[in-house]
Amino acid sequence: MKVVERYILRRAFGVFAAALFWTLAMVWVSQILARINLVTDSGQSASTFFEVATMMLPSVVPIVVPFAIVIGITQTLSAMNQDSELVVLSAAGSSRGTIIRPIILMALAASLFVFIVDNVVNPPARERFRQLLATARADLISTVIQEGAFRQIDDGLYVQIAERLPDGRLGGIFVADTRDPQTELVYYAKTGAMLDKVGENVLLMQDGVINRKEPNRPASLIRFDSYGFDLSAFASTSRAVVMFPKDRPLAYLLDPDPSDPVLLERPDYYKAELHNRFTEWLYPLVFALLSIAAAGDARSHREARLHPMVTAIGVALLVRWLGFTATNNAEGSALFSAGVYAVPILSAALAVAFIRANKTLELPISWIDRLTAWIDRFRTSVLGRRLPSRGGAA
Repeated sequence: MKVVERYILRRAFGVFAAALFWTLAMVWVSQILARINLVTDSGQSASTFFEVATMMLPSVVPIVVPFAIVIGITQTLSAMNQDSELVVLSAAGSSRGTIIRPIILMALAASLFVFIVDNVVNPPARERFRQLLATARADLISTVIQEGAFRQIDDGLYVQIAERLPDGRLGGIFVADTRDPQTELVYYAKTGAMLDKVGENVLLMQDGVINRKEPNRPASLIRFDSYGFDLSAFASTSRAVVMFPKDRPLAYLLDPDPSDPVLLERPDYYKAELHNRFTEWLYPLVFALLSIAAAGDARSHREARLHPMVTAIGVALLVRWLGFTATNNAEGSALFSAGVYAVPILSAALAVAFIRANKTLELPISWIDRLTAWIDRFRTSVLGRRLPSRGGAA
C-alpha cells in the first residue's frame, strides 16, 4: 500500500472509529433506558443491569456501522478537498484508485465485522438477554411485590410493601390472608427481606405483629421478632425462553429444528431472517461506495450546492429505509424477498456508475432548493425573534 493510501486509510478509520463509538454510546443509552424499570423493579443487582445492557449492544452494531462508515469517509474526503489535498493528488497524476482503494479496504473490513457480529456474536448475546429477562420476570419481587402498591398474590392473599430500603431490605410490610374463611390473618412488620432459596421464596418479616380473627372469638394480637411467610407456591416458575429467528445462529437458520414451535407457526419467518443475514453485511460496502460517489472528487467548493455529507447521509437513509421495508415485509412475499437483495445491489451499482463516469452524486436540485429555502426561513425566524430583544437591551 502506498504512503498516500495509508494516510487516507488512517484518517478515514480515525473518524469512523470516533463516529462509531459515540453513535453506539447514544443508541446504547437510549436502548437501556427502556429496560431500566424492569431491572430496578425486580431488585436485580447492578451487575445484572450492566449485563442486560451489554447483551443489547451487538444488536445495534449492524445498524450503526454503515452510517459510521458514511460519516468517516465523507468527513475525511471533504476535509482533504478543503485542504486542496485531492487537487494536489490529481495534479500529481494519481488516479482515483489511490483514493478508492483504502476506503474500499476499510469498508470490506467493516462488512466482515458486521457479518461476524450478526452471525457469531449477536445470537448468543440475544439468547442470554432473553434468559435474563425471563429470570427477572419470574422473580417473585418483580411479578408480585412492588413498592407502594397492594398486589393480589392469590384469592384472599394480598401483599403491600411501603418502601425499599437502601440496603436492599423491605420496609413497612403488610400481608392480609383471608384464604381460610374461618380465620383472618393480618401481618404487619417494620422491616423484612426476600429470601430466595432452592425451591423456596420466603418473605422474612422482622419486628411485627399478627392480628388473628376467628368467628365468635375475640381477636388476638401476636408480636414476633422474626417470622417467615412462604410464598413459593405463588412464585412464577415458568422461565422458558422463546427463541425467535433473530436469536438463532446462521447454522440453525440454514437447518432449523423441524419441531421448533416458531417454525411450525411461521415457517416464512425463518426464510425472511435468512435473507436479512445474507444481505445486512453488504451495507457498509454499499455506503462506502455512495460516500465516494458523493465526496470522492476534487472540486471547488463553489460548485457544491450542498455539503457532500448531507447528500451521502440523505441517500444512505433512503437506501436503509428501503432495505428495512423490504426485510420487514419479506415474510411470505417473494417480491419483498427479492427486494432484500435488490436494494443493496442496485444501490452499489448506482454508486459505481457515478464513480466510473466521474460524476458527483448529489440530491436533485429541486430538493436542494427546498431544503435551502427551509433553512433560510428557519434562520430568519430565529434571528427575527432575537434581534428585537437585543436592540431593546441596547
